[in-house]
Amino acid sequence: MATVTLTADNFDDVAQSDGIVLVDFWAAWCNPCRRFAPVFEKAAERHSDIVFGKVDTEDQPELSERFGITSIPTLMAIRDGVIVYAEPGALPDAALENVIEQVRGLDMEDVRRRLKA
Repeated sequence: MATVTLTADNFDDVAQSDGIVLVDFWAAWCNPCRRFAPVFEKAAERHSDIVFGKVDTEDQPELSERFGITSIPTLMAIRDGVIVYAEPGALPDAALENVIEQVRGLDMEDVRRRLKA
């Protein structure tokens, strides 16, 4: 599956859907972002059940501000509408796969209980 361009207009609709959404906050001038892009794209091809979205921080500053993005690239993982991971840094392929597997393995009932506590 190809990546989806996320904007202020469509972010909430995509992020609040069921399943996993991985979001890459990036900018064209950012060298680490350009190194991470092919890793992210290949993962999108391997995991057709996951939505892979990209937020251009230059084009969508309101989204960067909303989520407190101060360093790029930042990877955010959302599962069933809940942000479960957000860390800056360009991940190598194996690390991205590890994040995906951990997000898949989450007990979302437990996550929601902990958020309420």
